[in-house]
Amino acid sequence: MFLENTVNHTEQFGWIEVICGSMFSGKTEELIRRLKRAQFAKQKVEIFKPAVDNRYDEENVVSHDANEIRSTPVPAAANIRILANDVEVVGIDEAQFFDDEIVSVCNDLANRGIRVIVAGLDMDFKGNPFGPMPALMATAEYVTKVHAVCTRTGNLAHYSYRKVKNKEVVFLGETEEYEPLSRAAYHKINLQEKLANLNVKDVEEISPKQKK
Repeated sequence: MFLENTVNHTEQFGWIEVICGSMFSGKTEELIRRLKRAQFAKQKVEIFKPAVDNRYDEENVVSHDANEIRSTPVPAAANIRILANDVEVVGIDEAQFFDDEIVSVCNDLANRGIRVIVAGLDMDFKGNPFGPMPALMATAEYVTKVHAVCTRTGNLAHYSYRKVKNKEVVFLGETEEYEPLSRAAYHKINLQEKLANLNVKDVEEISPKQKK
């Protein structure tokens, strides 16, 4: 269970919270909610996102529901360590797009007494763990996994199916490019694609045995 308040208020160390899930699961929405609560509580908040993610806005972190919060785009995780000065809370969106140094950056910030809230995709379009997210989830004190709704079954979805033919792991897109699917739907559509791409070679006819 996620708790916003620690029991020991004299504790000097911070902590890491990870919000993960598929596309359209509400990760960024939950990140913004927690950050705005911190701002309302008069805490010093700094928000970062990868510079490559400019789908909705060059600077702001924006959810699919058009909620937004001011952020600082950075090209690499190391920039966060430098820029996160004199703050109590640090928010990081789309963490899967950062390099592996994001793990040590988040831990360094937490060790400095900062509350670090990270949101990102836990799996890529192939269903594999995405970038630094597994390591972030392993070292975080709190992990919240949110789910989208499968567009084909109506069940909970945690796979991000890519509808366009692009094999790059990092490929920005929205509803035109991605579709949230349940395990059953994801497995079924992948099986259908494999069968459609299967090349069956013509079997040569075996000549009858020569008569003695």
